Amino acid sequence: MKVRLWGVRGSIASPGAHTLRYGGNTTCIEVRSNDNDLIILDGGTGIFALAQELLKELPIKANIFITHTHWDHIQGLPFFTPLYIPGNALHIHGPFDPVTNSGIEKVMDIQLQYSYFPVREAEMRATIDYTTMKMGQTVTVGGASVTSTLLSHPVVNFGYRVEQDGKSMFFTGDHEPPYNIYEPGDEDYEEFENIIAEKEHDIIAAMQGVDVLVADCSYSIEEYPMRRGFGHGTFDSSIRMARQAGVKKLVCTHHEPTRSDTQLEIIFAEALSRHPHQPGDPEIILAREGLEIEI
Repeated sequence: MKVRLWGVRGSIASPGAHTLRYGGNTTCIEVRSNDNDLIILDGGTGIFALAQELLKELPIKANIFITHTHWDHIQGLPFFTPLYIPGNALHIHGPFDPVTNSGIEKVMDIQLQYSYFPVREAEMRATIDYTTMKMGQTVTVGGASVTSTLLSHPVVNFGYRVEQDGKSMFFTGDHEPPYNIYEPGDEDYEEFENIIAEKEHDIIAAMQGVDVLVADCSYSIEEYPMRRGFGHGTFDSSIRMARQAGVKKLVCTHHEPTRSDTQLEIIFAEALSRHPHQPGDPEIILAREGLEIEI
């Protein structure tokens, strides 16, 4: 399996001189199976550059898995050029949205209203199919499998585990470690603690032993208290999670858009210094656009 990162920023694209080393596009990950089946995780602005590369290998058959429908994870979908070319086949997967009581097909339907975009879905020439996934559902893509896991975010967010022939990777999308909304001594505190422990157990089990974990590391530990509840993790929380799950490589992504590359490297180094490498620990690296990992 091969993994390539096309977008690594969070919340909003942030192009400019200060993001040249790691990239300013929002989330998009390309995964190729051993048989070259194409799996795309999220459709942030990074999917546009991927689309231009894919034009070299028409016709395209791709399975796109959306972690959740916040703008920075779907903004690039209408600019995914293969959608406009006859003979291409795109299958878009994603979670049910309990807020709008609708499936993943509503993403494109809403995005492609004339109020927001000049081209309707009906005018696209590729074959487009949709699957609204359930928690824990596995989808087979060629010889690979993609399994959804419910993570922690203000909307339904699926992490995806992709595996084939004993090799695996996991992408969290946006994830904030579950925390207790009650104070110690409150009537519901202990019950909620048990709920959190069960959820954390399920999350760790879902990513257990993967070769590569691409995880939301948006904030520093100093920033987090003012952003608790926003739905994003820290470098420290993702390092702890990777250790618990026994992963081999942790790729820190969803970089804070206001952070320059230099600031990103400083905060990353500070986080590593708080977690000295121990035997059995994963290799820990910063995500950057263009990074390729062969598993």
